[in-house]
Amino acid sequence: MSLPRRKRPVVAIDGPAGAGKSTVTRKVAERLGYIIVDTGALYRVVALAAERAEVSFDDAARASALAEALVAENAVQLRRSESGSVQVLLRGQDVSLAIRAQNIGQGASKVSAHPGVRQALLELQRGQGREGGVVLEGRDIGTVVFPDAEAKFYLTASADVRAQRRRDELAARGTPPTLAEVLSEVNERDRRDSTRPVAPLKKADDALLVDSSLLSIEQVVELIVATVKTVERKLAGAGVPAQ
Repeated sequence: MSLPRRKRPVVAIDGPAGAGKSTVTRKVAERLGYIIVDTGALYRVVALAAERAEVSFDDAARASALAEALVAENAVQLRRSESGSVQVLLRGQDVSLAIRAQNIGQGASKVSAHPGVRQALLELQRGQGREGGVVLEGRDIGTVVFPDAEAKFYLTASADVRAQRRRDELAARGTPPTLAEVLSEVNERDRRDSTRPVAPLKKADDALLVDSSLLSIEQVVELIVATVKTVERKLAGAGVPAQ
């Protein structure tokens, strides 16, 4: 059975850690007037909840049960702040900063490899974006979560560039590790994300590859916005007016 045509596209932005997905997603959503669904934040929330519950990131059964419980309780909320950024709530508490800690990022990579965790969050993600007019970022949006997304992008950069960006981000928070340490973690996370048995990180066949190594954030945003607007016009031309 064919799905009803969306009035506005689903925009999927996939790519490895440190490619600038979060910043680009926020700016693209602002330019288009779309809603952000930060799927990576959902996995980070599971990792944070696991840490607080003293559940090992590597314990597939307990991590999966925890994710299922969070979804059943409706314990995770994404909402737009007055500044336009996405706030992440865990049981009513704003954990937007807590989930960005380095160890939680590594934990998110580990818990996201568990099939039970991914299944628990899959419908949550799809429900957020089913009507279109949304921008989702992650590692499997265009391949698993929304394989029918009308606008797909794979945002990447060299490992060295991504490591430097991540170190700059951590330095701004007052906890700068060495560049070699961050590069090692970037490479390890790439390996883990791309080799996991369930929904590995990879470029969708119909996604536009965007290498941001030599591009500014604004140049990347301009490219994506222009492409999405072309998709909007195509939807309108197919008899579905863009909102």
